Amino acid sequence: MTLSQDPFLGAPDDALLIAFANGDRQAARYLTARLLPRVLAQATRMMGNPSEAEDVAQDAMMRLWKIAPDWRQNEAQVSTWLYRVTSNLCTDRLRKRRGAVSLDQVAEPLDDAPSVPAQMQTRARMTALSDALAQLPDRQAQAVSLRHLEGLSNPEIAQIMDISVRSVESLTARGKRALADLMAGRKAELGYDDDQPE
Repeated sequence: MTLSQDPFLGAPDDALLIAFANGDRQAARYLTARLLPRVLAQATRMMGNPSEAEDVAQDAMMRLWKIAPDWRQNEAQVSTWLYRVTSNLCTDRLRKRRGAVSLDQVAEPLDDAPSVPAQMQTRARMTALSDALAQLPDRQAQAVSLRHLEGLSNPEIAQIMDISVRSVESLTARGKRALADLMAGRKAELGYDDDQPE
């Protein structure tokens, strides 16, 4: 069979999910290859910890497979549903670990591409951001993460959070202000003044 004859090539996400629900394992492989990298990237940015992000991504995908038999086409986009689930799972985990992560608890990085100090600084920044996000009200943290970490548009976020675009704008603006206040005293510690002229 040639690639151009592939029945799943270009198929929408919901068609693949329904095919999986009807017993087609190939559809699940296609949908996983399409969605898992996005879910993992979202979870990694929100959690600041690759191991936890993998757990979240796996949990989110498992939830997708469980709801497959009940999926109703044209009611929501699969990717939007998955963003919402991933965001909620991350928020739950962040809420549980508020204030519990220190640099001593962060695992050593596995790859050696950037220098060790650069990796430590990046990890410290991610941990600081993650901790600061955990201090925000849940809806503000979710809106800020989806907008500024995931790069989604306000209408997409509104759909994910089931609120109006105006509410998204308000939550994002308040969340950014709160984050700026929380992080204000940590610029030097996190190396954000490295680029200042001497």
